[in-house]
Amino acid sequence: MTRGPAWDSRDTTDEAPPGPRRAPGPVLDSPADGVHSALVPPGALHQRVTAALANWQLDDAERLLSVVDPSSPYEPAGRAERDEPPSLGRAWADTLRAELLVRRLRVAGFSVVGEPIDAPATESLDLHAGVAGLLDHDGERPDSDPRSESASHAALAIALVRSAKAAFDASDDDLQRAAGLARHARIELLSRRIDAAMDEAVEAASLLDPDLPPGALLVDTLGTLAGVLADLELMPLALDYQRRALEAAGAAAEQGLLGPEDGDPEVLAAGAATCLAALCAELGEALLDDGDPGSAAPHFAEARRLAEQALAQLPPDAEGIVAAQVVHGWALVGLGEHAAASGPLRAAVRLTSATGDRALLASAQLALGRALRRQGDGRGADEQLAKALALASEHGLPRLRRAALRELCTLHAELDDAGRALPYLQAYLADELDRVDERRTRWVELFGRRKSLLENERAAGQLRRQAYEDPLTHLPNRRYAEARLDGLLSAGTTPALAVVDVDRFKSINDAVGHPGGDAVLRTVAELLLAGCRDTDEVCRWAGDEFVVLFPDTTAEQAEHALERIRRAVAAHDWAADGVTVPVTISVGIASATRGDDRRTLFAAADGVLYDAKRSGRDRVVRLSALTQTRAPDAAPPEAPARPAEPSARVTVQASPLDPVGGFAALLADPPLSTGSPAEPTLAPQPAPAPPSRPGPAEPDVVWGVNRSTEQVLALVREARAEHPDRPALVVRATADTLVALAGAYDGSTTVDATAMSAAVGPIPEPRGRVGVLCAGTADASVAAEAAFVARVTGTEVVRVDDVGGSRLRPLLTDRTLLDDTDCLVVVAGLDASLAATVAAMTDVPIVAVPTSTGRPGSFGGFGALLTVLNAASPGVVVSTIDNGHAAGVFAARIARRTAR
Repeated sequence: MTRGPAWDSRDTTDEAPPGPRRAPGPVLDSPADGVHSALVPPGALHQRVTAALANWQLDDAERLLSVVDPSSPYEPAGRAERDEPPSLGRAWADTLRAELLVRRLRVAGFSVVGEPIDAPATESLDLHAGVAGLLDHDGERPDSDPRSESASHAALAIALVRSAKAAFDASDDDLQRAAGLARHARIELLSRRIDAAMDEAVEAASLLDPDLPPGALLVDTLGTLAGVLADLELMPLALDYQRRALEAAGAAAEQGLLGPEDGDPEVLAAGAATCLAALCAELGEALLDDGDPGSAAPHFAEARRLAEQALAQLPPDAEGIVAAQVVHGWALVGLGEHAAASGPLRAAVRLTSATGDRALLASAQLALGRALRRQGDGRGADEQLAKALALASEHGLPRLRRAALRELCTLHAELDDAGRALPYLQAYLADELDRVDERRTRWVELFGRRKSLLENERAAGQLRRQAYEDPLTHLPNRRYAEARLDGLLSAGTTPALAVVDVDRFKSINDAVGHPGGDAVLRTVAELLLAGCRDTDEVCRWAGDEFVVLFPDTTAEQAEHALERIRRAVAAHDWAADGVTVPVTISVGIASATRGDDRRTLFAAADGVLYDAKRSGRDRVVRLSALTQTRAPDAAPPEAPARPAEPSARVTVQASPLDPVGGFAALLADPPLSTGSPAEPTLAPQPAPAPPSRPGPAEPDVVWGVNRSTEQVLALVREARAEHPDRPALVVRATADTLVALAGAYDGSTTVDATAMSAAVGPIPEPRGRVGVLCAGTADASVAAEAAFVARVTGTEVVRVDDVGGSRLRPLLTDRTLLDDTDCLVVVAGLDASLAATVAAMTDVPIVAVPTSTGRPGSFGGFGALLTVLNAASPGVVVSTIDNGHAAGVFAARIARRTAR
């Protein structure tokens, strides 16, 4: 954009420039982004131009805008800097200039699309000639023909509105965009383009998030939108948005969010209250016209209260005094206090006649005319109402015009002057018919759009069915199953997946032919559907293979359902269907753990399916949740030894404390440093399990470090025999050990793969609450150990991960973890200062756990340990490096004692 002369906003005042050609000092855009431009609201230049336009002082508005870059949107390439990104300053310059042109068109009697407004016989403008005139005269107005000038105005206004909208769309300031769109909606109303105004209003409303900080611009935008909605005959919505404007004004003043450029907070609030009072009075007047004075009275009473509130807030010399007095008088008239309203309304008419505010003058004259009519002064009422009608017609105030016509019609009907009442009635009915036509047109367009949308939806649905439906069984196909499974896993759920295969299907095809084989597949599909819940999804994967998705279902639950279906398939009367060979199915089931992807889960279920086939077919086998996850692109490991009894199933329950993904990392490389006798590690060796104590006590602990699976199993057996009422806790165990524990103790084993821990036996009911904070994902294994141990020790546990450094927002925005826990465990290697930071935010006791997963210079965790020790924060105790077990036990002890 080629910049015009700069105007320094610091030099602006509330007075208009004295000379006709004197530019009010330099401002346009600040060098960076134009946000501080005086042309951008709430800048001083914007306020001046807006006031001049509202008062129809169009020459003054044009003079104020003369300092703004006058480049035309029709300039050929090369005559302007086309590569410069649009700015808010340019957007508002185009918006204000477009409104100026539209108002000039109103004065000339045309709309922005070149149609005559009130003279149907008048020929429409040739907008193409207007464009040509702009190009021929280098953006200057042609002086030869007034119609050509109006055509140029219309063409240029349309181009400026498009340019401004593009600039607003490029802005990332939602409030400025909403303000611009609301202003565009008002311009469209002036242009009598109702549909365009509706579209702009809807888009502006969508940007006004309730969480936007209150301020003068928000108040002005909400008020502008309320006025547009009222003109669109959407009075309930208009009232809602104006109430929001009043609330925003009060909040901005209360919170001290208004700057010097925003003016007096009391004046801002009073202006919003006045606008709301006017809408309430207008609604009351409509109810009076409909013959419902009882319903109208509360609205007039609210209008009176709000106007009195505004008058009390405004200084004696404030500009808004007259507007508040007019609304107050209007409310008094509605409440029947005509004599009390007449004097102030006459004064308001005199003052507004001198100031030149056309809309306010028309409102004052209309209110005074109402008061005089209801007092019986027909001549005085006729004079004021006729003046109000003339102003409203001239300046495009449709609501005021209709109200004035109705009042004049009623007045002359009461005076038995049918000859004068009839023209007003005809004009009023014509306006009403226009409104009905506009509404009918909008409804027809909306109906057409909705019909088109439905047709598109049907076509899209048909395409989706073709893309995602198996034509033989009419089940969802493989493409759908993959997409659905991806969606379930990405949402963080842990579904169960069953892969179903028809046994010896080739021999069935050979025996009964392909049509018979197709009939078998359709029947199997029906039996699968009949045996599943509505929430389960049966899909045909390929050939004779089906999959069943079980959202939020354990492998055990899925196994029971598939076992019933297996028996139903085997017991079905296949001979009646012309199938002479037995038909059975084999099923493999796997349950997802967090972090699994679709391929991993399907490979696990498919692998178990082949176990079922190798075992003799016609059976259902489910896979342990722990053994099902394999490292990516790796060959599946050999299946672990299973119990001899067919009914014994390996059950591994994924811990609800596990926040990270799957078991692949655990099976590949244990995340904790375990050390060995031959190669000592910096991480300290854990102490032996504590001796048993009488009475309710903590679980017996078995350390898996440097112990074989057989040794761990033997120690667990001893602990369970000695204390059957409490769990045996196994920590730092290998993946093979965890698998063996799950197989040996079936459903009584709880496994947390990330923590490399298991609990065998009943877990006590939780007492107290422990929170575990983790500074980063590298510390997740230690945090998981602390959380698992605390839960098995008998407390409720809440986890919050990845809160190190600047990512403390979850703790600041939701203090539940800080305020509603009895003890906090802070696991921090990479951000060892986290414990001290959290200690400054809460008085809850803290156990800090330094880890060996910090920066390269952390010396195996000693760097983090020294940082925690040197913090000297009160209320913090320090565990040894990587010792999530000790931290979990200590935190659980505090929580249990607190909960007594």
